Amino acid sequence: MPRAVREQQMMDAAVRTFGQRGYRAASMDEIAELAGVSKPLVYLYLNSKEELFTACIRREAKALMEAVRAAVEPGLPADRQLWAGLRGFFTHTAENPDGWAVLHQQARAQGEPFVSEVGVLREEIVAFVTGLIGAAARESHYDPALPDRDVAGLAQALVGAAEALAGWANVTPGVSAKEAAATLMNFSWAGLENLMHGRGWQPRAD
Repeated sequence: MPRAVREQQMMDAAVRTFGQRGYRAASMDEIAELAGVSKPLVYLYLNSKEELFTACIRREAKALMEAVRAAVEPGLPADRQLWAGLRGFFTHTAENPDGWAVLHQQARAQGEPFVSEVGVLREEIVAFVTGLIGAAARESHYDPALPDRDVAGLAQALVGAAEALAGWANVTPGVSAKEAAATLMNFSWAGLENLMHGRGWQPRAD
């Protein structure tokens, strides 16, 4: 079997084990057995448990970002692009629950250097969503334009909500990716649309 294929087979087993058992509880013996290889071969290919976990984070992060980007069709209205991106995100996290558990739960729970690896993915997703919200603001023809700081804050809030909702949807029976995406779209788009047309909410003066 080619090295690349064998390596991916071992990483598949590692993602499943890390996602279901957690980083600390997972053992290299368990991963090797699930992959159908010897433990020395796992170490030969992937060096250490820490490096294996880091490789899993990077692989799953890349796959998630590719899924979101592939779902968004350029040229569509801004709301359709955001909807497509959310569906792509929730579809991927639903179809890859172990990978999402590695990214959203296990990596963050272990501290550095794993938190920084996940942070790279989050920054990339936030930048992508920032672009979508900025495009929506320009599309609305609202003048003055929605401030860059507001756009950045909205992107952070939307990504945080998507992360939390994906975690909930993956452990709640009967919640489809489409339903999760619709929930977040209904929660966010009305507010975004109001902001883009100058109808932002303001607290009453005390």
